[in-house]
Amino acid sequence: MDIKEIQNLIKFVAKSGASEVKLEMQDVKITIRTGAGKTETTILQTAPMGAMPQVVAPIAAQPVASEVAAPVAESDDAKYITVKSPIIGTFYRKPSPDKPNFVEVGTEISVGDTVCVIEAMKLFNEIESEISGKIVKVLVDDSSPVEFDQPLFLVDPS
Repeated sequence: MDIKEIQNLIKFVAKSGASEVKLEMQDVKITIRTGAGKTETTILQTAPMGAMPQVVAPIAAQPVASEVAAPVAESDDAKYITVKSPIIGTFYRKPSPDKPNFVEVGTEISVGDTVCVIEAMKLFNEIESEISGKIVKVLVDDSSPVEFDQPLFLVDPS
């Protein structure tokens, strides 16, 4: 098993939403843990090249179930526009701990309204809405790490 396959496995586990996956076969032991605010950890012991097909087969069976469930949830949200994170950082719903949230579910927003703040490298970046509408859903918890292009809010443009 080479490093590229391990990286792909880590990405797959992170996207699947599983909090921990352990694989043990012959000379290979891999444990991958994911979670909010934690980095992924991989523990690997060398393996013969013959073990590779065994690793791929059990993993390939998992995404089928998650891919079947995903379109059902997306069809409800298809009519909404998603506000996504333009940068990597820490998501905050308030300008400071003693202030109210920028937006709540049901809040009407306009183009240019600040919807949240993302801290990146000790800089607080105000994220402004590029659309007008009503906040339908907040998709990220306050003080959570966010990735580039990660959905933050669902907005009903009507």
